[in-house]
Amino acid sequence: MTIKWTPEELVIIEAKAEVYTVKQIASSLKRRGYHRSTNAIALKLNSLGYSVRPTLDNYSCKEIAKVLCLSLSTVCFWVRRGWLKATKRSAKHYQVRTWHLKQFLSNPPQHLKKRIASLDKEAINYLLGGRA
Repeated sequence: MTIKWTPEELVIIEAKAEVYTVKQIASSLKRRGYHRSTNAIALKLNSLGYSVRPTLDNYSCKEIAKVLCLSLSTVCFWVRRGWLKATKRSAKHYQVRTWHLKQFLSNPPQHLKKRIASLDKEAINYLLGGRA
């Protein structure tokens, strides 16, 4: 028997997914009265497209699209075409390492150079941690 995830639980998980470990997220949920196993949290993180390993060096396609003011489908298209290297986290979600994003933005395919050049430089610096 599985218990459906409440919207409050999902908000907590998504807020902590990038920085905290699964065990820390479980503890945070427990303090708020929710009881989930670390395995259940890991499965939910994976289904939401987050890495189980907290790291600030990965971005989802959704995060990249939001910061660069692009559509999610555009970023996912770049990944599917192999132009932007990414790791598949679930059926619909990819994780892009900062290093691969930097490589792509500094050396895009020829027909995308103008589009990449028109992107906001501050947004690119934000994603790359000031390493553009």
